[in-house]
Amino acid sequence: MKQKHKKKTTPAERGRKIFMWSMLLLGVGCLSYFTYYCYEAYRTSQDFSELAELKNSDIVFNPNRFFTKTEEETPEILDEYKTLYNKNKSLIGWLKIDDTNIDFPVMQSPNEEYYLDHNFEQEYDKNGTLFINAEASIWPRSQNIIIYGHNMKSGKMFGNLSKYKEKEYYETHNLIQFDTLYEKNTYQVMYVFLSQVYNEDDITFKYYQFLDANSEEEFNSYMTDMKEMSLYETGVEAKYGESLITLSTCDHDTAEAERFVVVAKKIK
Repeated sequence: MKQKHKKKTTPAERGRKIFMWSMLLLGVGCLSYFTYYCYEAYRTSQDFSELAELKNSDIVFNPNRFFTKTEEETPEILDEYKTLYNKNKSLIGWLKIDDTNIDFPVMQSPNEEYYLDHNFEQEYDKNGTLFINAEASIWPRSQNIIIYGHNMKSGKMFGNLSKYKEKEYYETHNLIQFDTLYEKNTYQVMYVFLSQVYNEDDITFKYYQFLDANSEEEFNSYMTDMKEMSLYETGVEAKYGESLITLSTCDHDTAEAERFVVVAKKIK
């Protein structure tokens, strides 16, 4: 009885099989990453929706737990933020722009990199959370509070901030609501510009170093620099002593710039 011999696999056939398996594994990997990305975006959206619902909550709050100064020197935290502050003492305020997805808590940590990849619940989250400089102060208030956030492709955090590059968008979204723990305020957009992150020894205007001007002359110099950099004219100007916020995110549209910046002044 003759024995059956297995047909030998040619190098070409082996190559095709290896290629097919490689493509299959690559496809599975891409699908897994896409699924994880969607889950992270959904989880972040759900988390911030739940945090928004906690505003105005009536959970018992002990105001003596948060003061870094004496109670006489520091105002009482607004009622709507007491519950959130009890959940995370890094909370310093809330940023909201009507008719956008920007409606998020703002944090502050001695480690400025912490909230680059952590959410309000202090869990790892590549979306991060909006945060301000470690040396900034909400009381007494720094003249300019810089708020940082990721430019996420999903649109989370400051992912849609670059829409301000178009003046038409600014004209319908020129007001920003920024509350600190102690007061509710509205800001009007003044300047919109692109910038770089410079070397420490570069002698030039560095918007990310402007927290407090030492004089009216220095303040006016900052305003002039930002006005000259602005992508368009808004007609809005600030005087020495007025309060500002600066929203800062990465820029992915141009090779020359590294940051996209929106500056607004407090109007009420």
